Amino acid sequence: MSRRHFLAAAVAALSIGAVGAGVAYAAVPPAISAALADKGRPEAEVKRDAARHPGELLAWAGVKPGDRVADFIMGGGYFTRILSATVGPKGHVYAYQPAEFIKFRAAYADEQKAVAGAYPNVTPISSPFSELKLPEKLDLVLTVQNYHDLHLKPFPADNAARMNAEIYRALKPGGAFVVVDHVGPAGEGVPDKLHRIDPAQVRKEVEAAGFKYAGSSDLLKDAADAHTANVFDPSIRGKTDQFAMKFVKPKG
Repeated sequence: MSRRHFLAAAVAALSIGAVGAGVAYAAVPPAISAALADKGRPEAEVKRDAARHPGELLAWAGVKPGDRVADFIMGGGYFTRILSATVGPKGHVYAYQPAEFIKFRAAYADEQKAVAGAYPNVTPISSPFSELKLPEKLDLVLTVQNYHDLHLKPFPADNAARMNAEIYRALKPGGAFVVVDHVGPAGEGVPDKLHRIDPAQVRKEVEAAGFKYAGSSDLLKDAADAHTANVFDPSIRGKTDQFAMKFVKPKG
């Protein structure tokens, strides 16, 4: 195949999109492209787009104007801002920042307040994990680089199971739960030690809540990551191998 024909085939494949175990690419729709160009996004966050691929990720997740979504453990609001601009005035975003995280780092509360103040369709939620009640009939729940935190030692052993059950309850039938996190080895204590998690463990836990596995994406894959360093280690920070998995609440 000539280089010209190869490039044409590659572009066609990206525009069509695909979902499957380990493969997922999708063209970025106009609503998401416009959200990425939102002038309200901090410059520091825009600079991270090249590594985080938010447009392709959200296209694969299926978010669209009018959706009701939850940014589960929102951090500084990187995805909250993009989601808000994508779903638009007819949609809504619930930005969840656990009270436990705010207690650990007070700036999380200020960041959550700033995002909610700048985007009218964002509602902040900051209850403890044990008291979380998400609004019902959500179209999508997205959690990025935080699922492993559900397994940190300060939290009860059943914390992940309880959160998965709450997310399942809140999603409408056919709604999606998308999990993105740093790939880690199997074993006890990995989330605390490395801030990573074994993808197989995540899939097992989420399916146990009643979800059906709907595919994975290799968009954030990085074979150079040996999965042995803490994600905050300067040698690997911002360059970790990450998995992305989509789960769906059955319609029946």
